[in-house]
Amino acid sequence: MNNMNQPRTLAIDIGGSGIKAALLDHDGSMIGDRQRVPTPPKPVAPEVLVGAINEVATPLGDFERVSVGFPGYVRDGRVLTAPNLGNAVLAGFDLQSALARRWGKPVRVLNDADVQGFGAITGQGVEMVLTLGTGAGTAIFRDGEIMPHLELAHHPVSGNKTYDEYIGNAAREKKGRKAWSKRVAKVIEILRVVVRFDPNTEGLTGGIKLWREKPGPAIAADPPPGASDQTSATPT
Repeated sequence: MNNMNQPRTLAIDIGGSGIKAALLDHDGSMIGDRQRVPTPPKPVAPEVLVGAINEVATPLGDFERVSVGFPGYVRDGRVLTAPNLGNAVLAGFDLQSALARRWGKPVRVLNDADVQGFGAITGQGVEMVLTLGTGAGTAIFRDGEIMPHLELAHHPVSGNKTYDEYIGNAAREKKGRKAWSKRVAKVIEILRVVVRFDPNTEGLTGGIKLWREKPGPAIAADPPPGASDQTSATPT
């Protein structure tokens, strides 16, 4: 078993098309190769999601704690919205507690943009992270502290189009990279006016920082029965 002063963190990134996982050392560097499995077809039932997460994590070996980025609104580890996975089946699901029971390890679950944001910020001033993948995500930080999450991705940004529809992957494939890049630049300028964020640069991998910055209460893990893991654009 690892020295407890140097715990391994299992970092999970749940996306609309794939679930990725990697082990991180104390400094946030990846240990070995990352793993990936396809995201189950929508709607993804809670037990199916937990099974897929366990599948992608199994080849990685031992870990002492877990960080999870989820593509939706999460509060205290509980899913409130899951637009790309299925609101009807996942809304209200306590993913954090379910994984803690499954592995018998402490788990922290946040919105995926919030987790990626921890890997991009400098920890100084007001910083905003815009993530781009199946949809769009945002996270706001002040002096390294995560601010209440805003689901701007579901807010209209151009006509009736939401951020997801305007700059998500489907829009990139339909409009082409050049036109899509102009849309992204437009969105960043809108967010600059709304949030008035300060310039920032990319930093360390985010999964490890969930355990340094203490963004929310950790869930004490229950022992398992029978026993005694997108692209990000940082506005500047």
